[in-house]
Amino acid sequence: MTTLVTGATGNVGRLVVRGLSGHVRAITRDPAKADLPPHVEVVKADLDDPDGLPFDGVERLYLFAHPPTAQAVVERAVRAGVRRIVTLSSGAVTYGYDTTHHLPVEQAVEASGVEWTHLRPGEFAANKIDLWGPSIREDGTVVHPEPDSLGQPIHEADIADVAIKVLQEDGHAGKAYDLSGPPQLTQRDMARDIGAAIGRTLTFRDVTVDEALAYYVSVGWPEEIARYVLGLGGYEGGEPDDFSDYEFVVSPDYENLTGRPYRTFARWARDHAADFRG
Repeated sequence: MTTLVTGATGNVGRLVVRGLSGHVRAITRDPAKADLPPHVEVVKADLDDPDGLPFDGVERLYLFAHPPTAQAVVERAVRAGVRRIVTLSSGAVTYGYDTTHHLPVEQAVEASGVEWTHLRPGEFAANKIDLWGPSIREDGTVVHPEPDSLGQPIHEADIADVAIKVLQEDGHAGKAYDLSGPPQLTQRDMARDIGAAIGRTLTFRDVTVDEALAYYVSVGWPEEIARYVLGLGGYEGGEPDDFSDYEFVVSPDYENLTGRPYRTFARWARDHAADFRG
């Protein structure tokens, strides 16, 4: 059995590649820089070019959401003989915030006629590397205007655990799994955990929301996404989403599937300590 992994060098895809058994084919734009295990077949390909995707002999597909070509990718996969598709989607679909990015990909997969399963994670803990890493490495500070605001970040390894399981195991067809992450934390709690992991006391810079936005954009974040992170815009741009009735519940899907609780943010911080050291 051959499994094709798209997004193979991403935070989740890289772990999926490493955890799968059988023949694994990973696509990347630059195989020379992929740094994937030697047993993996690494192929140069791009989701922007569906006709160039190496689907020959592929039975199962891990699909990283890419709306512009999702329909064409799925159609070509089915014609080539793919019989199971696992989609990396978003929890924003579950709560109705996403109608133009991940949702169309889900719809294309569902209409394909093959087995499908959607993974809908919430906030990626790995976002902190790009958002907070530069200032922590520079002077031990965190750029965030509201240290006591709440978040519920998930370890990318938890998402990969579920992806690997549903790719290789029967019984998950037609299901969408919400992967919330562990119980909510404040930004201050998260900074404390990162500080403990690197042996450094971190402090928050006194910044306004606009100043934080300008900083995030300056370190490479797209403005639309940075605005959403700071509550200035909705998931798909425009006016901010109304989270007044939102509850940070812990979805039972991960524990039901794996038999263990989500990894904690403190565990994630220890796993990524090197990303926050100078």
